[in-house]
Order: sequence, then C-alpha cells, then structure tokens
Amino acid sequence: MGETKKQRSPLTTLCYIEKDDSYLMLHRIKKKQDVNEGKWIGVGGHFEENESPENCLLREVKEETGLTLTSWRFRGIVTFIAKGWPTEYMCLYTADGFEGTLRECDEGELAWVAKKDVSALRLWDGDRIFLKLLIERDTFFSLKLSYDGDELIETELDGVKITYK
Repeated sequence: MGETKKQRSPLTTLCYIEKDDSYLMLHRIKKKQDVNEGKWIGVGGHFEENESPENCLLREVKEETGLTLTSWRFRGIVTFIAKGWPTEYMCLYTADGFEGTLRECDEGELAWVAKKDVSALRLWDGDRIFLKLLIERDTFFSLKLSYDGDELIETELDGVKITYK
C-alpha cells in the first residue's frame, strides 16, 4: 500500500504584523510553483491537523519569521473562490506585539513596508480590498473574493456584492 498524500486543509491564516505604522510583508520569490509568485503578502499558511486558527497563526508566524506573537486580533474571514482550485477560507489577523529576532524566510524576502506604501506593491487585487478594510474598519468582516486566474471577477463584503475599482 502506498502512502496517501494528505490533502491540504482549506483553512489558512494570514497575518499582517505591525510596527511603527508599517506591516511586515513577504515578497514571494523563493518558492517553486507558487500561486503567489512575485506578489507581496502577509505571513501565514495552511492549518495542520487539530490546529485552531490561533495555533496555526502562531506556528506559521514563527516558522516564516522567527517571531513569537504576543498580541494579535482576528479581523476577518476571507473566502477565496478560484476557477480550478478548491475553495479556501482564510482567517485574517493583525498583530501588534511580538518577541524574538526576525530571520530569513525560505518562501521569500521579508521587509517592513510603511502602510501608506503597501498599495504600490505587486499585490492580489483582493488583498488591496482587505488591506483597506483593516485600516478603515474596526469591526470583524467577511469578504468573499472570486478569481479567474489573476483577475478578481466578483467581490462580496458581509454577504453583499460590492464593486471595487
């Protein structure tokens, strides 16, 4: 009997660590066959078996940055629909407290980017929406993003279709 390949969880976390009005951003340029290749994103990843969102958040941040979070907030849930891919549900966090020393990441280059400059980076269009929501809203939100390849084709915020440009 061959080993069955474990299916990746459809649940993920993404965290924007904050310091001095900047976010810690990950420029995805090191991983092979990376759906995020060349894009700038926060840090995070897929849940492992028996993990809560917070377990996944803390493990992924530690693995990717070397930092241990001491203060974080669950800000929203993002549902990703993409043609040819399984639906993904992402728990979105911000964190404003951490300990430890930032280390190199094997998935890309980490950099502190001023929040005002983040929109100039090469981002997914949907990321632009939730990054704006993180700044403008203090309340929890649910965002649904539908993609066809790299193109964002439909967006819903808290169950209501929105137009984004």
